[in-house]
Amino acid sequence: MDLYCTRPGCPRPVNAFADLDHQVTLKAVPQKYCTTCGMELILIGRYLPLRLLGQGGFGAAFLARDRYTPAMRQCVVKQFLPSGQLSPAQLVVAQQLFEREAEVLEQLGNTHPLIPDLFAFFELTASSPQAGKQDKFFYLVQEYIDGETMEEELVQKGTLSTDDVVAMLKEMLNVLTFVHENGSIHRDIKPSNIMRHRNGRFYLLDFGAVKQAAKGTATAKSTGIYSLGFAPPEQMSGGEVYPSSDLYALAITCLMLLTGKQPNDLFDSYSNTWKWRNDAPSVPDSLADVFDRMLLQTPSQRFQSAADVLVALKAASGTVRSQPSKRTPLPTPQPTPTPPTTLPQPVSPPQALQPTHKKATPQVAVQAAKPVRQRAAIAPFSTVELLGAAAFTGFEGGLLAIALLSLSGTVLIGAGFWVVLLAGLVFLQSRRIIERLDLLIVVGLTLPIILFLPPLHRAVALLGGSVLTTVIAIAVVTGLSAIAVTAFFRIIFNLLSNWL
Repeated sequence: MDLYCTRPGCPRPVNAFADLDHQVTLKAVPQKYCTTCGMELILIGRYLPLRLLGQGGFGAAFLARDRYTPAMRQCVVKQFLPSGQLSPAQLVVAQQLFEREAEVLEQLGNTHPLIPDLFAFFELTASSPQAGKQDKFFYLVQEYIDGETMEEELVQKGTLSTDDVVAMLKEMLNVLTFVHENGSIHRDIKPSNIMRHRNGRFYLLDFGAVKQAAKGTATAKSTGIYSLGFAPPEQMSGGEVYPSSDLYALAITCLMLLTGKQPNDLFDSYSNTWKWRNDAPSVPDSLADVFDRMLLQTPSQRFQSAADVLVALKAASGTVRSQPSKRTPLPTPQPTPTPPTTLPQPVSPPQALQPTHKKATPQVAVQAAKPVRQRAAIAPFSTVELLGAAAFTGFEGGLLAIALLSLSGTVLIGAGFWVVLLAGLVFLQSRRIIERLDLLIVVGLTLPIILFLPPLHRAVALLGGSVLTTVIAIAVVTGLSAIAVTAFFRIIFNLLSNWL
């Protein structure tokens, strides 16, 4: 089984452990460590990260398994680690967004079937690659939704049928009714935050930007967190947001799916109106009227609740006809809308955090931090890597011994140089300066040089035999001896570790 290191900037995050392919070991092993940076891989001894799903300015999301469940349930582990360029105030806002998502998932997700459940929220302290320091990481674990976002479907199909869009719209209106009635406003509705499960149901994702509000009233002023192209005017200006603000963004999402065009291509800035009907001629006028009302510039003129839209859709249902889905791909598909922006200062936002299925989380606008290449002072080795390193050290040590004994005048001088070179090889491997393919390259360079040493030819001639055969035979014997000695001490170490 491969485990993925969650330390940001780890140069080799994929770790292969053959022993974890056995269920007994997988359930019982207390911990595994990254062979490159030494980071704990089994989070709080329970969650096994398998691969990276996405990352952005606030951290990363990983597909994982919960080994404390009978079927090793799949889940999504989201890690909070904002850019190092955040100011103290921005860092506070960023962490509040992360904690807010956990709170909302616990409150709403564990109650509504179409919002991901929260499984865990925890802090992990790990040894830092810098000696004497420790790093703190924050994680939330949520339900894994097996499907595709509407953004991904749009890229594949070009456009969606009217029936598909109406089905999605109705499902989302029911979810928003629940969200709004529980005193929350999502504030980041868009195709990448709506997912169609393989069973056909639609899920609403990404609750990091949720704003708490008193029922039936507006929220306090917006913090300026929104996604360009989908946010209504009141949200973009940093004003109050309403349930109708979510309806505005949901309508734009529908138009994007029906027309295959980005929001900025459907908005006429000259007249300050949405002009999309010519791009979706198959949409009945009664349904188009519903969308147009959801898109009015003034919040009070839109539908005031998701339930009101459902009533309007029911009245329009007689004229909504089934339309075939167009399969032509978009000429220039753009999977991700323009990232979230923060007012009032126009700075470059980081790439959105991609949790369970490449979805974007609204965030404070700040330049994303570049990954930092880090190394631990001592990186643990798996058993396979340890024995492989021993084989190389023994083989290469044999070659070096032959060369030094052939060139040096005395055994003592040759042995001294041999010990120094061998210690250097071990040190370089322990620091992972040379590993894997590097080991073969070193052997490939050393062997031809040794074969052309004149003293070696004279010595082998006295014994009788082939130079190549003799050299390789000696190196193989030393390599096997190194493996045997290493395996012996590894067994002793494991026995003592279990006993102590």
